Amino acid sequence: MKRLVSKLAAAILAIGLTSAASQAETLKVGIAAEPYPPFSVPDAQGNWHGWEIEFAKAACEAAKLTCEITPVAWDGIIPALTSKKIDMIVASMSITAERQKTIDFTNKYYNTPTMVAGPKSLKFDATPEGLKGKVLGVQVSTVHEAYAKKHFTDAEIKIYQTQDEANQDLVAGRIDAIQADGIAIQDFIKTPEAQACCEIKGEVAEDLEVLGPGVGIGVRKGDTELKEKLNAAIAEIRKNGKYDEIAKKYFDFDIYGS
Repeated sequence: MKRLVSKLAAAILAIGLTSAASQAETLKVGIAAEPYPPFSVPDAQGNWHGWEIEFAKAACEAAKLTCEITPVAWDGIIPALTSKKIDMIVASMSITAERQKTIDFTNKYYNTPTMVAGPKSLKFDATPEGLKGKVLGVQVSTVHEAYAKKHFTDAEIKIYQTQDEANQDLVAGRIDAIQADGIAIQDFIKTPEAQACCEIKGEVAEDLEVLGPGVGIGVRKGDTELKEKLNAAIAEIRKNGKYDEIAKKYFDFDIYGS
């Protein structure tokens, strides 16, 4: 009887340890490996900062998850998720029907307009007519690449691995325009090199199918428990003021959007 009790106690202890280990598991939060100010920027020591980094940490804390920021090349970030190299994507990834064929998303955590910028010396707007004959730079595997290929068919679309490469080519005069998230473009335009040469040409026309209803946290298909925890966390930090507290450090407008 004593041996049976001992075995039972050992089994219960093992279950408890397994449960504790599971609860303490560190989840890897995938972000794009290149700087994307003001959302995510590394310092000299390689530590990442920015609005989206703070948001991710706040969401993990609200969901009672132990999380680790994990930089991944942008064009490989979805494969990294599906192959379990990371556990979620918090990288300004727009919720689109095409991506939902491969991964799931939480509810949105922000939504901002898409903009086009170009040289001050060229007068055009963010329309198919305005960009006709222009060289337009966009980042690979983004909604901006998809949008440009769909709507700006009379422009020459140049694809870049990172948004920063497109920005630098615009400053250097090698392309005529860039298209990206409005906040990222506004942040770029504030830099000394961009202020000297470039300006925002306007917002692109809405296309919900391509641009999506906003940005969400990407999770693996079927990872319903994590998705629900993150949805509850987003709602919690929106309600308790933590979301606004973080946003006010970086923006003077409501980034959450309508």
